[in-house]
Amino acid sequence: MNASTLPDVEQARFNMVEQQIRPWDVLNENVLAALFKVRREQFVPPAYRSVAFSDLEIPLEINAVDTRQNMLAPKIEARLAQELLLKPTDAVLEIGTGSGYQAALLAELAQQVTSVEIDSRLVAFAQQNLQLNHVGNVKVETGDGRNGWGTTEYDAILITGSVPVVPDGLKYQLRIGGRMVVIVGQAPVMTACRITRSTAASFETVNLFETIVKPLRGATVSQFKF
Repeated sequence: MNASTLPDVEQARFNMVEQQIRPWDVLNENVLAALFKVRREQFVPPAYRSVAFSDLEIPLEINAVDTRQNMLAPKIEARLAQELLLKPTDAVLEIGTGSGYQAALLAELAQQVTSVEIDSRLVAFAQQNLQLNHVGNVKVETGDGRNGWGTTEYDAILITGSVPVVPDGLKYQLRIGGRMVVIVGQAPVMTACRITRSTAASFETVNLFETIVKPLRGATVSQFKF
């Protein structure tokens, strides 16, 4: 790809991938291809389109109303997608749909994505974005999925907001061999982890990287202080 001949939007996308995302150890070719294919700027609220490719969180304002939720920084979204270790046949559960962009990335890497969002305004926004971008393998559902969603088992689960502890209800929705990526902790100390269900009753956890993101909507934050 010759960056010098790209139009402005594609140049910005190229710079996002090469300057922000690759240096953050996102090197999986399928993930990188998805980042170029899924048009991030079309999932950003119109007022923030000019910063769609910037290394920052973007407020999710719907019709000038602040939902108090954000799109994560591009490098975080990309790294979360990579760490799920997705296969083209995988069924994925996402908790926290937001703009629908993360779900669209996952949909490029997996067979089917079910995404659960507690805020009905964001459900409508995400559904519109996914439809406009012709993403047909994402189903957005309204509700509180922080402690589990239905009875289906999934190959991969992504929680897009931080939680103080990993919800058991979601862990047990992993198929054996399935992976969950979740950011655990409370500010200022949070760690992204990958949890793999190794047997019916046992799980293996790998710490991936440290970051700080907003708590998952509805997640209970401990008020305990030393």
